[in-house]
Amino acid sequence: MKSAVGKAGPASRPAPGPRSALPRVRSGRAIAAATAVLAVSLFAGVAIGPAGLSLPTVARALLTELLPWHPALGVPAIDAAIIWQIRLPRVVLGALVGAMLAGGGAAYQGVFRNPLADPYLLGVAAGGGLGATIVIIAGGSPDLLPPAAFLGAAGAVAVTYVLGSGARTGRGPSAMGATAAIVLAGVAVAALLTAVQTYLQQQHYQTLQQVYTWILGGLSLATWSDVLLILPYVIVTAVILVAHRRLLDVLRVGETEASTLGVDIARLRLTVVIAATLGTAAAVSVSGLIGFVGIIVPHTVRLTAGPSYRIVLPVSMIGGAAFLVLADIAARTVQAPAEVPIGVITAFAGAPFFLVVLRSRRARQDLA
Repeated sequence: MKSAVGKAGPASRPAPGPRSALPRVRSGRAIAAATAVLAVSLFAGVAIGPAGLSLPTVARALLTELLPWHPALGVPAIDAAIIWQIRLPRVVLGALVGAMLAGGGAAYQGVFRNPLADPYLLGVAAGGGLGATIVIIAGGSPDLLPPAAFLGAAGAVAVTYVLGSGARTGRGPSAMGATAAIVLAGVAVAALLTAVQTYLQQQHYQTLQQVYTWILGGLSLATWSDVLLILPYVIVTAVILVAHRRLLDVLRVGETEASTLGVDIARLRLTVVIAATLGTAAAVSVSGLIGFVGIIVPHTVRLTAGPSYRIVLPVSMIGGAAFLVLADIAARTVQAPAEVPIGVITAFAGAPFFLVVLRSRRARQDLA
């Protein structure tokens, strides 16, 4: 994929300006801390469950597959199956989904210069929900749900971007005008698709429970096939977004200034939107609609490590993975043996988070 930098200059360098615009951060320390939290979260996700396996048993079960030749690590086959076929794919899938939702949110916030943007801004949620609803009311195979949701989500963003890009007015590509037009197009497309979905639900009310179960999100049916299904999208999305983190830092000082430094704003926006959309659509296709992750995690990173996208993007992905794994632990333990939809857990965490953020002086400066 071509670079978003034109011939006018090396836009990979941060734009000159006040130190407060692009603060120095110790990205290595922040990434290490986030990775440590993720490691603890992953082990907790594997260790906690209704089977009541002890921590030594869990550790031995994990090592049994990694070191099968070790004579002292034998564990009952049923315990190994619980860990490797039920808990571990769920935890890994939750980490991948959380990384994509948080990374997509951070990327959208950077490219649209809007700290309240989230991964569903351009219609991903509405498109994915409509695709899944069509499969459910048609009585299709559960195997069709992920591709239908993915196509719906990606298609909605494609329509949004085409309509928004075509709505520019005036001479030349006005960056602010283009951004506003795309966002407004996303609102309109999401409203239309949501209306269609609501109509279909009313006409097929017997499927409401299935539709709402999917919409509220969940990882209870996670398998290794789901992990392999979205893994390519996760890798491609993560690589592209992290590769553009310095350009997003340049964009923070202003689109006019970024253009004078040689940044092709339109190409940068398109590249980041496509990458973030593919990752978010892939996440939605296997987990349903899980809200607030793309806002909670990036804002937490900004408040604790600074606003530079050199650290916000990678740490948001790692932190998003940890956050969703922990949210899933809560979802399956709060009302055990029943499960609470994970989207409900993230929503409960999201509302108080916003209240705290709005009372924070540093957060108000970020939102200004």
